[in-house]
Amino acid sequence: KFMPTLVIVGAQWGDEAKGKLVDVLGSEADMVVRYSGGNNAGHTVIVGDEEFKFHLIPAGILHPNVTAVLGGGMVICPKALLQELANTRAKRKNLGTLVISPAAHVVFPYHRIIDSLEEALRGESSIGTTSRGIGPAYQDKVGRFGIRMGDLIKPEVFAKKLKIAIEFKNRLIVLLGGEPISYQEVLEEFNGYAKELAPFVTETDELVSKAVSSGKRVMFEGAQGTFLDLDCGTYPFVTSSHPVSGGACLGTGVGPRAIDNVLGVCKTYTTRVGAGPFPTELNNELGDHIRVVGKEFGTTTGRGRRIGWQDTVLLKKSVDVNSLSGLVLTRLDILSGLGDISVATKYELNGEEISFVPIDGEAFQNCKPVYKTLQGWDENLRNCKSWESLPANVQKYVRFIEEQTGCPIVILSVGPARDETIVLRPELIWKS
Repeated sequence: KFMPTLVIVGAQWGDEAKGKLVDVLGSEADMVVRYSGGNNAGHTVIVGDEEFKFHLIPAGILHPNVTAVLGGGMVICPKALLQELANTRAKRKNLGTLVISPAAHVVFPYHRIIDSLEEALRGESSIGTTSRGIGPAYQDKVGRFGIRMGDLIKPEVFAKKLKIAIEFKNRLIVLLGGEPISYQEVLEEFNGYAKELAPFVTETDELVSKAVSSGKRVMFEGAQGTFLDLDCGTYPFVTSSHPVSGGACLGTGVGPRAIDNVLGVCKTYTTRVGAGPFPTELNNELGDHIRVVGKEFGTTTGRGRRIGWQDTVLLKKSVDVNSLSGLVLTRLDILSGLGDISVATKYELNGEEISFVPIDGEAFQNCKPVYKTLQGWDENLRNCKSWESLPANVQKYVRFIEEQTGCPIVILSVGPARDETIVLRPELIWKS
């Protein structure tokens, strides 16, 4: 019998404050598993006066009782991982246990070089990649040319595979207009990383499977958001992996019937980073205001995020794609004092109203939002600790989102800190 398992996904284009949620619920979990992406992702977690920035490590590692797993669906930059681990240990000595799947692929310097060169060649058609080498690393995985963590920690195997890879990649780098890299330098650098990381590499699929089947509370944490998914997102302006809930199965070896609940995290407004369609985008002073007040700048890149009103057409698709059992609504505090609030409930395309997200990118680019206007609120919400303490207009906003998406809202976030969280439906978090 499978027992409590929970998947946390981004219900929009990423940056929805999933890190805070994983931290808050991590105290109740036995294991937190990151199942996709690389250090192109970023979570910021605030605990008391301390701020933690995570790119690879699950935020749940801040709880000493938690086993934090980097799953086989990830691509990992060893240098970034070791630096992140050192930074976290410098602030918090008593951490959970970190383990790494031998199936996770390794990001090398040639991946980052190729990523930057390809993005530069795209010119005006650039995707907005973080240039962390994530896309090229996944290309190697799909091309069955990648080097995995299990290879990295075996010196003879690694040396042989790296030599073949660099000979091939240097040809491509030169073709793209770059300078070739040194095999010997990369070999020595990454052999150093391998010695430090070897103790963490273990059969994680077996660990996760045993935890699930024995009734442990296992949380699966996705990177980015639903509409950056390689298949379900706004292609080609997407990431190279699967942030959707189905990715939790692909990236860990756990079967779909082992998943009990799926929570989708969304903001009270919408943001995205990089290029691509964005029907509710606010290219005006209001958008600039929300960006500044909400500190909407990327944890990974520092780039300012694009800002827009809430879009329930997107959220409804996210509910379907992820089989969401509930929504987590974050950043309610940021909309205080804005006056009336707009929410897109339909699109207008070629003179007709539609209630779905077109698969065709050009059609989606041409969609115009059809808004419903709701009364806003002026109160500071950060001291609100219960549903009853929230202003009436906030309650109306929350209920409206529920009605439009057909999905219950389980948790509200009224500020960045752990205790600035209101749980509405605890029964939809962990299945007992």
